[in-house]
Amino acid sequence: MINGWILLIASWLLGGIPVGVLVAKAKGVDIMSVGSGNIGATNVARVMGKGAGLLVFVLDVLKGLVPAFWFQMIVERPIFGFGFPSQEFGLLCGGAAMAGHMASPFLKFKGGKGIATGLGMLVGSAPLVGVIALSSFIVVVAATRIVSLGSVVAAVVMALAGIFLTPPPLFWVVYGALGFFVVWKHRANMQRLLKGEEPKFSFARKDSAQDGGVEPSEQ
Repeated sequence: MINGWILLIASWLLGGIPVGVLVAKAKGVDIMSVGSGNIGATNVARVMGKGAGLLVFVLDVLKGLVPAFWFQMIVERPIFGFGFPSQEFGLLCGGAAMAGHMASPFLKFKGGKGIATGLGMLVGSAPLVGVIALSSFIVVVAATRIVSLGSVVAAVVMALAGIFLTPPPLFWVVYGALGFFVVWKHRANMQRLLKGEEPKFSFARKDSAQDGGVEPSEQ
């Protein structure tokens, strides 16, 4: 069994591992200088193809899933002076991983937009909320092919579903905070969407040397 504080820090560091940067670097690509410059699966897929994008997506999901699901089982002592139930501690660990992804300590606190890691957090700590949020994302992206819109809708749905399906107050606070930051990270996308300038997503690979476009959203 491991101290709760150690597990929270480990969650943050695990979430901060820049998977997209490492996968791209393995193939000689600086993902932060091509496409949208984001480290998430969407930009990796756009620049390097759907295989690389899928790999980054799966690994980013695992960064949230492992702390949220497993760390609640091995925690030894409570934190903040409170004995949080295991599910709530799992949520805290998943949230720490998501925060690490969005502001990575390995990238001078830059990072992705948190969608894939957030999905892992939800699956690990509140599966029903995760299924509802993922379903809303799939429906919106299938209808519009605009990943940023699907991401924002999923973040809002996550917060609302969490209010009705999970116990207060910790779950509500974490869902609300993370939902807000996901929407905040997509503010530029929303401005382009309102202007009708937000590109639609395609798995078609583009030449990174010529790629100066802006990607709709990255996890």
